[in-house]
Amino acid sequence: MEIGFLGLGIMGKAISVNLLRHGFKVTVWNRTLSKCGELVELGASVEETPAAVVKKCQYTIAMLSDPSAALSVVFDKGGVLEQISSGKGYIDMSTVDADTASKISEAILAKGGQFLEAPVSGSKKPAEDGQLVILAAGNEALYKEVIPAFNVIGKKSFYLGQVGNGAKMKLVVNMIMGSMMNAFSEGLVLADRSGLEPQVLLDVLDLGGIANPMFKLKGPTMIGRSYPPAFPLKHQQKDMRLALALGDENAVSMPIAAAANEAFKKARSMGLGDLDFSAVHETLEALKPPH
Repeated sequence: MEIGFLGLGIMGKAISVNLLRHGFKVTVWNRTLSKCGELVELGASVEETPAAVVKKCQYTIAMLSDPSAALSVVFDKGGVLEQISSGKGYIDMSTVDADTASKISEAILAKGGQFLEAPVSGSKKPAEDGQLVILAAGNEALYKEVIPAFNVIGKKSFYLGQVGNGAKMKLVVNMIMGSMMNAFSEGLVLADRSGLEPQVLLDVLDLGGIANPMFKLKGPTMIGRSYPPAFPLKHQQKDMRLALALGDENAVSMPIAAAANEAFKKARSMGLGDLDFSAVHETLEALKPPH
């Protein structure tokens, strides 16, 4: 199966490498073409525009940073719409809002193409290990056709019905995750300031009812105040913002998510946007009185 791939950020690169390792032919495009070099060494082909990738491949996957990037790759000059046609499928794995997914879907369908939104739950390591959770919605026939690729990319795929449902599910998941990360940060700092060993807190949490992989994975690096980006903080804040907008639309009160969003915004204002989202911890550490 030949697959096109648009966007070689942290996630796109890991997914593309995985597809190549599993014997898929992959043709890549990235706005900064220099990022394609490593994939070429692994056997990928490169095209200079999204349109050229779509022309070459029956199926094209995109993994872009936000709604504006997702839209520009489809609608701009040299974009997906110039070559999408009957018999071709476009799968957008970017985390966007339901409106953006619907806009892209309508444009692809108008050209006779098939569309699937398929945002993923999981960050850098699950992407490298093929352990993502895929939240797909849209054309069910296309979903069935690309399952062989999804089975390499993820540990489980969900088909959620109409376009928009994938985006909504992803935003709910990331909203909960962002809120939890803030509570976790407060707990680590509270333990430390009140004379407890933060590492012992991690051990206690790991044995209780709220044990989870995120605390286990991120806790030690947060204690060391190191935040290598698996999921950049600026993207987490974008997802909080989009989730809060979904709350507005549905008249759902979300005071905890709103407070978490403010903490992520503060972290961005401190210049932490490109670090891992766990760097929101620094908004509390920064309050430390000078010794």
